Amino acid sequence: MTTNDMEQRIRDYFAACNTGDAAKIAAHFTDDGVHYFPAGSPFGALRGAQKIGECWAHCVATLGSHWTVDHYLGDATKREAVIEWTHNKPKVKQVLRGDEWYRFNEAGLITEIRAYYACPTHAGVSEHGLGDFDYKGRGYPIY
Repeated sequence: MTTNDMEQRIRDYFAACNTGDAAKIAAHFTDDGVHYFPAGSPFGALRGAQKIGECWAHCVATLGSHWTVDHYLGDATKREAVIEWTHNKPKVKQVLRGDEWYRFNEAGLITEIRAYYACPTHAGVSEHGLGDFDYKGRGYPIY
């Protein structure tokens, strides 16, 4: 597995997420894959490829969710990668940004994602991100 393979897997996973098709999403994970979230988030830890797929399909259906991969770094020798992402939720007029650390198995499937949000989400806040960071100036998607 190369760093390009890992990046392509992540980008294909995000493309699957954006379709809202739970089976397409789940196909990028090992059966026992885990997606961790910050403490206090609505999801806790999603355990299992099917549960991960169903969660993101639900978000697309209810929030209009759309995700982008904004930056990527990978280490093929460790089969680990990190990305910076944007999650647009147009139905609730909210944008969330963060990082995710990925682990892959020998076959190139995702075994683990650890998500870190730029900041905790708060009711009534329309865009979550780093304070005073020039997202537009750095070429990030603006909604």
